[in-house]
Amino acid sequence: MHGSARTIATPPRFTLAFAALFLALPVGATAQVVDPETVTAREAEYSPYLGYNYPDRVFFGDTHLHTSFSTDAGMVGNVLGPDEAYRFAKGEIVTSSAGVRARLLRPLDWMVVADHAENLGLANLIAESDSELLKNDWGREVHDMVKDGRPWDAYAAWGERMTARDDPLAGSEDLTRTMWERITEAAETHYEPGRFTAFIGYEWTSSPDGNNLHRNVIFRDGKDQADQIIPMSQYDSTDPEDLWDWMEAYQARTGGSVFALAHNGNLSNGLMFDDVTFTGDPLSREYAERRSLWEPLYEVTQIKGDGEAHPMLSPNDEFADFESWDRGSFAAAKDPDMIPREYAREALKRGLAYHAQLGANPFRFGMVGSTDSHTSLATTTEDNFFGKATPAEPGTEGRFDEMITGYMPDPEGRDYAIRHYQGSASGLAAVWARENTREALWDAMERKEVYATTGTRMIVRVFAGWDFEEEDLDRWDFAATGYQQGVPMGGELTDARGSGDAPVFMIRALRDPDGANLDRIQMVKGWLNAAGSTDERVYDVVWSGNREPGSDGKLPPVGNTVDVEAASYTNAIGEPILFGFWEDPDFDPDQRAFYYVRVLEIPTPRWTTYDAAFFGVERPDDVPASIQERAYTSPIWYTPGG
Repeated sequence: MHGSARTIATPPRFTLAFAALFLALPVGATAQVVDPETVTAREAEYSPYLGYNYPDRVFFGDTHLHTSFSTDAGMVGNVLGPDEAYRFAKGEIVTSSAGVRARLLRPLDWMVVADHAENLGLANLIAESDSELLKNDWGREVHDMVKDGRPWDAYAAWGERMTARDDPLAGSEDLTRTMWERITEAAETHYEPGRFTAFIGYEWTSSPDGNNLHRNVIFRDGKDQADQIIPMSQYDSTDPEDLWDWMEAYQARTGGSVFALAHNGNLSNGLMFDDVTFTGDPLSREYAERRSLWEPLYEVTQIKGDGEAHPMLSPNDEFADFESWDRGSFAAAKDPDMIPREYAREALKRGLAYHAQLGANPFRFGMVGSTDSHTSLATTTEDNFFGKATPAEPGTEGRFDEMITGYMPDPEGRDYAIRHYQGSASGLAAVWARENTREALWDAMERKEVYATTGTRMIVRVFAGWDFEEEDLDRWDFAATGYQQGVPMGGELTDARGSGDAPVFMIRALRDPDGANLDRIQMVKGWLNAAGSTDERVYDVVWSGNREPGSDGKLPPVGNTVDVEAASYTNAIGEPILFGFWEDPDFDPDQRAFYYVRVLEIPTPRWTTYDAAFFGVERPDDVPASIQERAYTSPIWYTPGG
């Protein structure tokens, strides 16, 4: 049996009830933290749930939100600090820095304020005319520029020093500590265990030669432990291995826990998943083990484009060219040979080859989405997108045309500018956990029981194993069965029995209750051939409607209900729920492989289409009028042998 797939279409009057049931079902955690033997039916006691101790809810959040405490936000007009950012994430109405009232349709469950470490809080110190800042000659100089109405001159002066890694406030550690403690205090104030989780974190902004190697550092801990350090910045080092050393030292000093999340690699110009270390050495087993330990997640989608796949790397994948940012870094245009070292799917494939070569996989990561918004407003829906930064907030002159990259001249004179209208209203990190607390969410992220969305809140669950039957999809204890007999997203499969049988996958996907119907569920597989090369294939597992694959094996498009002029759509196509049961038809027990699920929604209007309709402006013609929002689960890896 190669598997089967089914569509479950729910009549509208039953949709909410079924959704509630779906959310209530228990879900497994990874085998490292949950003993499958505890997932058993009741015996002597009446209640069947006494032994259920694994995640049963999905929590949506943002690992990458900037406030006025980031110098590249506060110096260009953002006046909203961490307090306003958390209040907005919790569902309150907040007035943006450009004067536009904003609110989320539904609050987030959790968030990381991840302000840049470099001269943390400089704009706030200037606004307050901080006495310690004014004792520094450079600090007084930029302070006076801002007070004289020349904020962009001040920002340029800071940018020149930061790019050169010449800290203009060197020796003023107390300034950084003061602002860091304000951030940790805001997180502590807004942390409401069980209702909203405010993580302590920051962004380490490694930018060698203008190439983006940023990492978001996320603490499991509270203020007492986080205040024992101040954030490491790129003034200290731009080498990720030094950041790993710093995190290790933090844990040894405080007894706390921390990891780093690699930033979307579209602006790294081939450095994010390079074949050598930062210092140019060949990758080693130690490097691979340390990277996978300290960087368990990758930010696959955000404002700066989508980083799952690229059409040059995946020419047979008709959905690979989605919100692509492939022109350059912050300082130079991109060469084609850089692209293979920037995209998640290609990195996952190359990780298989490194595992075979080194005995460890440096690119063994789960996938999340986040915003990278610099407005203090974590907005991810196309109809409520407040932009990358304050100069491009709704109603501003720079809304479409503000340059995000391309300010610095390319050494060869090439145009690599990307403007704001090419930015994405993305994304979100979905975490399977049992409770909304720092500990539960952080642990789930570390074990990779997470998935990315491009902004939608669709619910996706996947289990893989050898003993599932198709009727297990319909079980009320679907997740209990999944965990007892398999592994969830982020897990690893090994055939200890040596049967050589192909693994089977159980997949459930439920649309965002306030969003679009689903088009299809796909399985993305990558594998390592005997000769050491890698390959990939995308399988359509289950889809809406009565479509049949064509002679090329491709499924016809789902259709498109988008009214471009009105910026509207209907759910007259697609399905609210899709269930899929899939067995790998091309399985080779001797090949290392990974599998992740991609779920596509039906087409909906892009944010530029909503803007054009609302403001009565011309829609940019080199971005699509409609897009298909999507989710990417963390992979499940298959390793040959017992």
